[in-house]
Amino acid sequence: MRIVAVDPDACVACRDCEYACAFRQSGDFARSASHIRVNFYADERACVPLTCMHCEDAWCLAVCPAAAIDRDPGTGAVTIDATRCAGCKMCLLACPYGNIHFNAETGVSAKCDLCGGDPMCVRACISGALRYVDAEELADLRREVVDASLKRLLRLSKGVR
Repeated sequence: MRIVAVDPDACVACRDCEYACAFRQSGDFARSASHIRVNFYADERACVPLTCMHCEDAWCLAVCPAAAIDRDPGTGAVTIDATRCAGCKMCLLACPYGNIHFNAETGVSAKCDLCGGDPMCVRACISGALRYVDAEELADLRREVVDASLKRLLRLSKGVR
């Protein structure tokens, strides 16, 4: 299984990921159609792209009374079949990360589908903050990010830039 991994330290808040996703989903650049959201935290001067984690034990899939949520056997992505969605929003309540969105115009829930295995958000990311990696590699990737952050902090504490 491959997922989109996020490195918040590398995000430059360009929102290209949102625009690419919106275009893939709707054919235009309205960010409201995007299944990835860049959240800003002014106090920490940070921005974090957030998208579906495609959880191994997906709570959204378990609670869907219409059986509209399933796992794609090819990509492993947890997907929503809009033609089956009843619009009850149970999946929104079940997602611990808040990465499912409800489209009031269509009356159905929507979320990342990994673009069929070629995520446009990753392709559009100019800073390398988004990567499409094997889930097993994610632990190693996170370890690299933490190591780099610690080294940077140690250099700063010693007055070295």
